[in-house]
Amino acid sequence: MKIGFFGFGNMAQAMAKGLVGQNAVNPADIYACARDWNKLRSNTEPFGFVPCESAEQMIPQVDLVVIAVKPYMIPNLIPKLHDLLVGKIVISVAAGYTYEAFNELLGDDIHLLCTIPNTPIAVGEGIIVCEQTHSLTPDEFAAFEQVFSKAACIETVESHLLGVAGTVAGCSPAFISMFLEALGDAGVKYGLPRALAYRLAGQALCGTGKMHIVHKTHPGAMKDAVCSPGGTTIRGVSALERNGFRAAVIEAIDAIEGK
Repeated sequence: MKIGFFGFGNMAQAMAKGLVGQNAVNPADIYACARDWNKLRSNTEPFGFVPCESAEQMIPQVDLVVIAVKPYMIPNLIPKLHDLLVGKIVISVAAGYTYEAFNELLGDDIHLLCTIPNTPIAVGEGIIVCEQTHSLTPDEFAAFEQVFSKAACIETVESHLLGVAGTVAGCSPAFISMFLEALGDAGVKYGLPRALAYRLAGQALCGTGKMHIVHKTHPGAMKDAVCSPGGTTIRGVSALERNGFRAAVIEAIDAIEGK
C-alpha cells in the first residue's frame, strides 16, 4: 500500500516513522506534501520518504490519503481535492472533525474514516481511535486495519465519543510525560543520575501499561498488589491522594472537554 500524507507535521511524521519502523510499509511507499517545501524535504528525504510539491502531484500516486493538516485549514483546502480523492481510502487525523462534518464538505462519494491517533505510534505502541460511522468498504477498512494495527491499537467508538476517546488517548502522552519527568526529578533529588532516573521511570510506566493490556487486570488491583500493609508504597499512594493526584488528572480531561 502506498500512503500519502497531506500535511506532514508532528503527528504525520510519527505515523510514518511508526509504520516503517514496524515494517508495515516500505519507506519509498510513504509520500508527503506540505506548505513549506524545504522543511518537507528535510523531514522526508533522510528517511527515504517521497516529498511531493502538491496534493495534486501526490494523491494520484497513492492508495491511501491521510488528511493531516490543521483543522482550521480543512474547509478551504479539502473540497478542492474532491475529484482526486474519489476512489482513494481517505483517513482524517484532524481533531474535532467527524464523518458528518467531512460529508458536508465532500459529499458521500468519498470513502472516509475519521481517526485520532497518538504520538507513541512512532515506536509501534500507539493508539488510533476510529469513528464508528464511516464510508470505507469492509475491504478498505480491513486494509487500513491490517497496515496501521502493526504500529497502533485500533479502537472504534461511536461518533459522540470520538472527542473524549481522542482526548484520553491523544492528550495523555503529555500528562504521562509530566509524571515521568516528576519521577525522574524525585530520583535526582535522592542522588540518581538523571538519565538513569528517567530510564527507570519510563520503563516502569511502559511495563505497567503493558501488564494491564495483556492481563486486563483492573488498575486498582494492580496498585493494591504493590501496596503491602504498612509498607513504603502505600505511604506514597497516601501522599498522592492528599495532593489530589487522581482529581487533578480528571480535571485535566474536564479542561479539555470544556466541562
